[in-house]
Amino acid sequence: MTPAAPVKLADPAPSTQRRETDPAQRYLAILNDPLYSCLVGLQDLVSYETALFWRARQVRTLHLPITTGSISSPMGLGSDSSPVKIDMFGVPTYLADSMQFMLEYGCRLTGDGCYYVMPSFRGEQADATHLSQFFHSEAEIPGGLDEVIAVADEYVRHLAAAVLEHLPAEVAASAGGTDHIEQFLASPSARMTFEEALHALDGDPTCFQTHEGWRTITRSGERRLIELYGPGVWLTHHDQLSVPFYQAVDDTGEQALNADLLLGPGEVIGCGERHTLASDVRTALRAHSVPESDYQWYVDMKDHRPLHTSGFGMGIERFLMWVLRRSDIRDLQLVERYNGQITVP
Repeated sequence: MTPAAPVKLADPAPSTQRRETDPAQRYLAILNDPLYSCLVGLQDLVSYETALFWRARQVRTLHLPITTGSISSPMGLGSDSSPVKIDMFGVPTYLADSMQFMLEYGCRLTGDGCYYVMPSFRGEQADATHLSQFFHSEAEIPGGLDEVIAVADEYVRHLAAAVLEHLPAEVAASAGGTDHIEQFLASPSARMTFEEALHALDGDPTCFQTHEGWRTITRSGERRLIELYGPGVWLTHHDQLSVPFYQAVDDTGEQALNADLLLGPGEVIGCGERHTLASDVRTALRAHSVPESDYQWYVDMKDHRPLHTSGFGMGIERFLMWVLRRSDIRDLQLVERYNGQITVP
């Protein structure tokens, strides 16, 4: 793939969170900060425009619990986060890290797919690009990888266009302009495989990490691809052991039918095709060292009602990092939440 004109990644806006402030007083300190008034407007816009986007496609929303017995990042190969286990009246369960499995279930009750916007929980401590609690916009639709990449790309462009239509002045004031959004909307997203990215970056060890039998790209590698091919880049076909068991694989059995949209801080959307048949799920569970008994209901569902679907998840705060040109996702918590810490309110 020939690089486009290099994308200049704009310097992020300065942090306004003032972490030296007593955490118990942060909620008072931000009341006079225009960033957070803008953030409320953007949160409202994402919720409203997400509903408009899916209603136009006859994709239905599901009302789902935040507890689950089936985490989407199990303790096996390919998991990229730790679960949050709780005891609910004597019954061990988890706070949802994703409701992808429930969306797959919902696809068997709807004709054109389903979606939700709701909180997700992760066991790791927050850092510059990860939150312990964040808002997730997830959807599942009939079809394969190409179909879900197309609709996810349309979705993020729909939101970006809505930002320019409804909140241009507010975003420009907080982000130092809206040229990055305009540039994204004016340019089709690039698309390349993991192998193509490896060659494009000459296997730079700062851009890739090699594990026991699989490889991953670093945040530096993601940003380098954005600089060369962006502003939006779809990175597809990662090593199959680098992603969780539920991602389908290509004909070689080596690469996953998955894709990440790289934008701004790096990965903003992750998506993938699912296994259609229960036999393929069983094979993947064994390959990823995940006990089948932990996901027996999921295997049984595939046996009972095979269905070819694909889905995606977008971290809303990650998207807003790009919109607002923020370098630290922790700035984008209207109400702070950190694992193991008491916060107010």
